[in-house]
Amino acid sequence: MITLDHISKSFRVAKRQAGFGRAVKALFSRGHETIKALDDISFSVRDGEMIGYIGPNGAGKSTTVKIMCGILTPDSGQCVINGRVPWKDRIAHVKEIGVVFGQRSQLWWDVPVIDSFELIRDIYKVEKSAYKQTLTLLTEQLDLTELLKTPARSLSLGQRMRCELAASLLHNPRIIFLDEPTIGLDAVSKIAARQFIKKLNTERGTTVILTTHDMHDIEALTERILLIGKGKILLDGSYAELQKHASRYKKLTVEYTGPAPSIPDGLKVTENGEGRLILILDPLALSVSEAIARLAAQTDISDISVAGASAEEMAASLYKEYQI
Repeated sequence: MITLDHISKSFRVAKRQAGFGRAVKALFSRGHETIKALDDISFSVRDGEMIGYIGPNGAGKSTTVKIMCGILTPDSGQCVINGRVPWKDRIAHVKEIGVVFGQRSQLWWDVPVIDSFELIRDIYKVEKSAYKQTLTLLTEQLDLTELLKTPARSLSLGQRMRCELAASLLHNPRIIFLDEPTIGLDAVSKIAARQFIKKLNTERGTTVILTTHDMHDIEALTERILLIGKGKILLDGSYAELQKHASRYKKLTVEYTGPAPSIPDGLKVTENGEGRLILILDPLALSVSEAIARLAAQTDISDISVAGASAEEMAASLYKEYQI
């Protein structure tokens, strides 16, 4: 169980104007600004849940994760994970968590990946038999056979991310924090990584906290979403609730062979090509069936499709609504 209760965290950041003169002045008198990264946030996560933690850059996602990992200490509030305060009992706490930061590596740069894995095994004091069993499973499911012999510096970003994911799971953590885990992966590798994470959650009951800008990861993996902006939790609900909240408008793609139809009220043209229209429909002003009927009465429609907002469009809509 993860519980955050009224957590706040601020950072003091040095600021100065551009220019040589101001740079010299800053050597003697430097201005500072206090940035409130987290502003009284509270939420809880049950064992075995998969949570999507989303928000724009600078919203406070990584700061939250670092507090839950015990890397940062909040200014105020309380965080308890599996009965422990992360920053007060870090040694016991880190034995039960795994962390993947998309922009940070836990692999040693100049040695083969397998050597990094062996060192991680020693750090976490994992028994050899359990380590070999876990390593075999991870190697098969993440296709690491050839990568294990390769120095981390020689890996592509996608290859390194697969190895980072494996490294975070070698000690069988109860909770895993994934910060941009599919960054740099190709389409096939992304699907494989998502399937692996889902299987990990289903079969082992591993709690997963996923922070990412890739809304396809959120759509494929999580059932519950937390939206953070300007250091505050703005929305806490299921993905279905997010769709209802942010997916009011529909997109109609119409292909026709007759004359170009006039556009009825309630529809907005976003693309107008020869024999093809892409329209945005407001269901409060015009129903889908009525829109199709009005268009069909004016021209010969050869094909039509209706779609809700994409995951990225829903996220952008939420950011705009909450002005973040």
